Amino acid sequence: MIKTIVSTELPVNERYLIRKNIISNGEGKKRICIVTGTHGDELEGQMVCYLMARLLNEQQENLDGTVEIYPALNPLGIDTIQRGIPNFDLDMNRIFPGDKNGTMAEQAAYSIIEDLKGADLVIDVHSSNLYLRETPQVRINVLNEKELVPLAQEMGVDFVWVHDAATVLEATLAHSLNSTGTKCLVVEMGVGERINHSMCFRLRDGILHLMHEMGMWKGEAPADHLADSIVCKGNKVEFLNAETSGIFITELKCGFMVEKSQEIGQIVEPLTGKILSRVISPVDGYLFTIRAYPIVYEGSLMARIYHEN
Repeated sequence: MIKTIVSTELPVNERYLIRKNIISNGEGKKRICIVTGTHGDELEGQMVCYLMARLLNEQQENLDGTVEIYPALNPLGIDTIQRGIPNFDLDMNRIFPGDKNGTMAEQAAYSIIEDLKGADLVIDVHSSNLYLRETPQVRINVLNEKELVPLAQEMGVDFVWVHDAATVLEATLAHSLNSTGTKCLVVEMGVGERINHSMCFRLRDGILHLMHEMGMWKGEAPADHLADSIVCKGNKVEFLNAETSGIFITELKCGFMVEKSQEIGQIVEPLTGKILSRVISPVDGYLFTIRAYPIVYEGSLMARIYHEN
């Protein structure tokens, strides 16, 4: 069943619509919400929503409960491939929980929060931006670590990053929901403006595995390609920044172990053919973020590596 949760008039006889697909079966009372499209340039969630909706429609008899799919919380941003809401110069993930009597964007944020409240779990799917490639990961506020880390591990993502409270933005969808007692996991993967098919299939299977553990799914829940998640707590992430401006060349992707002194890539000068600097891992650890956009400036983030020590 398709339901409209936000409908606002726009100029020239158009409407701003945010819709969800409600798929229910059986007598189960549990409810999972899959939301994405908060940032219009992050597209991995579109395929995840498609894969989930298609599978649930084909195997609805295996569902015991309710799955609600929200593919576009920022439909204007998706239409124009912009991170924020066009013409407002506004990041939608910085205005939650919204305001019933505020601007159009604040009213939309308020309606979204009210609609999601009370769910047993919300999964907020993001891509990275255009500049970085991320291995599939879940990011969690340390204040919600006890409840959320076990759920994240059931999804079989490569990496679970538990952030210190001081680094958490309070106006995000996830923080607003967790603050009201509605559990929300933030998934981040891939790169902006692109869709990585294998990551999307993995996340779909991870969600099915989690639903199976919650007693909501009686069908097949493939787990053979799901990972034993690395859980990162505290100050165990090394940030690698560019020493100079230039073009970043690398043969590496993210999602594997690197050794101390291993070369991650090179920053080169096309005009002279010189190598300006080499990006070197300072530790033994797990490379979960790497630069995707080749043009870099001094100080640009090149990689993130999780290490034990």
